[in-house]
Amino acid sequence: MNFLILGIVAVIVVFFVGIRIVRPTHRGLIERFGKYNRFASPGFNWIIPLVEVIYQINITEQMVDAEPQEIITNDNLNAKVDAQVYFKVKADENNVKSTQYNVNNYQYQIVNLARTTLRNIIGTLTLKSANSERGKINAELHKTLCEETASWGLEIVRTELKEIDPPKDVQETATATETVADGQKRAEIKKAEGIKQARILEAEGEATAIKLVNEAAEHYFVGNAQVLRKLEAVEKALSNNAKIVVPANTELVNVIGEMAGFLPLKNK
Repeated sequence: MNFLILGIVAVIVVFFVGIRIVRPTHRGLIERFGKYNRFASPGFNWIIPLVEVIYQINITEQMVDAEPQEIITNDNLNAKVDAQVYFKVKADENNVKSTQYNVNNYQYQIVNLARTTLRNIIGTLTLKSANSERGKINAELHKTLCEETASWGLEIVRTELKEIDPPKDVQETATATETVADGQKRAEIKKAEGIKQARILEAEGEATAIKLVNEAAEHYFVGNAQVLRKLEAVEKALSNNAKIVVPANTELVNVIGEMAGFLPLKNK
């Protein structure tokens, strides 16, 4: 009786020890004595303790950083390049098996493959073209990774170039040029603002002068607007070196007065 109870207890313990729960984000590979035995789907799974081992593999999208590296471009400049690769393990049994039995540490392998591919691609481009053709570089990198990892059970979702930085001396030259251009731009703005302000002041001065003339006209020539206009016409004529013919025995002041509309002065 005691042996029966012990046997039942042992079976219960073994049963609970062998329980494995696989999450929906994973798939499992069960090995027995180091040899692949069966596939473990999400949910409840049971293995024989000490005999079988389960390896769970994440099938969600993951990202690895190719890490910054110095790449010599076609125009002999050392560009600092960094990229990210997004991938995921295909969820079916054959592909999950491939990630474990066809490649050793696929994440590490993806990083090194991406770095090598970037060196090959960017090495054929100038620094300027590499910066302007990021989409093309991403497409070529993605295509190469898909081809090279076809037997690894992976899907390369996308690749993204994080940066293509020029050498430090080129950056410093560009910064200095930008600073000079910015200074010139500020100087031109200040010059334009000065011209604008001068024109405003000039316009304000003319407006003030017109206002004073109007006030004087209202004060001294009330009801004689026509006379004022004639005086202004005479002033303009004289300023333009107009010639005035003065008849004999005629006073100059009377001639100007007549031009402006005044009655001539009588000789005493």
